[in-house]
Amino acid sequence: MGIAIHGAHKSYRSRRKQSITALTEVDLQVARGELMVVVGPSGSGKSTLLRATAGLEALDAGRIEIGGRDVTTAAPGDRDISLVFQDYALFPHLTVAENIAFGQRARGVPKTQITTDVDQAASMLGLTAALARYPRELSGGERQRVALARAMIRRPNAFLLDEPLANLDPDLRLRTRAEIRELQRRLGVSMLYVTHDQTEALALGDRIAVVRAGRIEQVGTPDELYARPGTAFIARFIGALPMNLLPPEALGRENGPVTGIRPERTHLAPAGHGHLTGRVAAVEPSGEETVLHVVCPDTTRILVRVPSSAAVPRPGSETGITWSNADEHHFASAEGPRTA
Repeated sequence: MGIAIHGAHKSYRSRRKQSITALTEVDLQVARGELMVVVGPSGSGKSTLLRATAGLEALDAGRIEIGGRDVTTAAPGDRDISLVFQDYALFPHLTVAENIAFGQRARGVPKTQITTDVDQAASMLGLTAALARYPRELSGGERQRVALARAMIRRPNAFLLDEPLANLDPDLRLRTRAEIRELQRRLGVSMLYVTHDQTEALALGDRIAVVRAGRIEQVGTPDELYARPGTAFIARFIGALPMNLLPPEALGRENGPVTGIRPERTHLAPAGHGHLTGRVAAVEPSGEETVLHVVCPDTTRILVRVPSSAAVPRPGSETGITWSNADEHHFASAEGPRTA
């Protein structure tokens, strides 16, 4: 086992001396060589979970194992991990090579070994030509790769990454994301990766743990979370667009479950036909696809994603919306558990 977290509980005292629970009975296992993404909204407890795993926060209760060893009370430096944060934490007065080698030098690793390790890490991350440069001379993506090289040079039991791409522009995020995935696969090391970005989580994770209000709501592969979300919250949170959640009244029923349908599974129909009819509130072209915001008579808002080649109704007009019943999901409430 790479990382095992058992019954993790953590609470804080606010400035008003009130108790705030950050983690509640969290259990999570990351297999050796697995990339586990922890995703959730701001304040859900995902960064607290990573910091506790790293030893930067002490748990009130629970146990943490890394590489099969109980490290619950071990100092961060004794956990055989490498950390990467969104702010890079590079030394501005040191060259790229010196930044990568910093930890090895502090541990007294022989110079010849350091040189070999730095060259290997730089080659793997495309930094060989930048070894003599300083952080101020690098792009954001290059600085993040230096932070990754410094982390990997230790050959740790586990990598812990906390929002490492948050400060990059969209193009760099995409490229650096692919580099992180490739690096993790080549090294075969366990990785715990925290992000608030659902798209990033789906693209990177072997499995994903969705955290909400200090608890893990569901753990599964990207396909499992997308195809069978365990709660209505996960259904809206996971995916390029949030799942539409329709109360029974929107479908002409007095009671029953909340019906979920993904925007990409919906189709336009003539007004008065299909499952329901609504008014087009907005039309958002996005290259090959167009997203329509449709407001139903009961004020329920529905997203419809169609090919840009389709005939799209104008804002203010009415349209019908239909879908296959086989694509429906059913939940006990707007945030409740899955029922079918």
